[in-house]
Amino acid sequence: MEKRLHTFFESGVLDKYILDETSASECLKAELYIDTYPEVKSEYLRLQSNLEILAKADAVEAPKFILDAILNNVEQDTNPVIQMNKSHRRTPWYSIAASIVALLFAGASYMMYDQNQELLIENQAVVDEIFDLRSDIAINNQKLDDLMLQFMKLNNPETEKYVFRGNARAKNLKTVAYINTVDKTSMIDVVSLPQLGEDQFYEVWAQMEEDLVSLGIIDPSERKMQALPYMENALGLSIRIGSRKNGITNSNEEPVAQIALKSKNN
Repeated sequence: MEKRLHTFFESGVLDKYILDETSASECLKAELYIDTYPEVKSEYLRLQSNLEILAKADAVEAPKFILDAILNNVEQDTNPVIQMNKSHRRTPWYSIAASIVALLFAGASYMMYDQNQELLIENQAVVDEIFDLRSDIAINNQKLDDLMLQFMKLNNPETEKYVFRGNARAKNLKTVAYINTVDKTSMIDVVSLPQLGEDQFYEVWAQMEEDLVSLGIIDPSERKMQALPYMENALGLSIRIGSRKNGITNSNEEPVAQIALKSKNN
């Protein structure tokens, strides 16, 4: 809406409307915006006030001798005032007919104006829908670009594919990791994860030379590629079941799936 109001103010239609220099369509547009948007109405009142101030500032006061001359002429005028007799003639029928036609024309004009206002509002609603549609298209295009980027990464010859298969504690677990040591990127694709308890979660760990490093929690509901931090010189990856009890997070469980990563020297 801010962009639409900015475009309207920049068009100069409101300034032309104040100066009575607008066309019929511009006049309707200005009146619609004044009635619809408080910001436009406030700016309209401000411009109108400024115009009145300028008009008063440029006004030239009539010389006092002119008023004195007019009063002297009135006092010197001795012509009697002729009293006009009131006419009691009936109003001609064509005057009545003309009045009726004028009323009908006024009513038709008001109906056309009202319909035109409704049409302008409908047109504005269509414009708003077009803006929303363009926004949705931009979002969808961004999603397509992200998917294309992921597809290119997966089909990169330097990308290695690793399949996690669950052990006896998570028989239906199956996820796929994609790691590119050249671009230094890693992703994980959730294929299937067994249901856990309310306070449990799946967490990915990287096995380093001396310790384990957490790479984050897997979201089971996210059925798309999830990015993982890339760990240089990681020896392997594992998926473990963590738990939250009494506000304490415990992730020291044994892995339910693990893989060994290929060495650069291999």
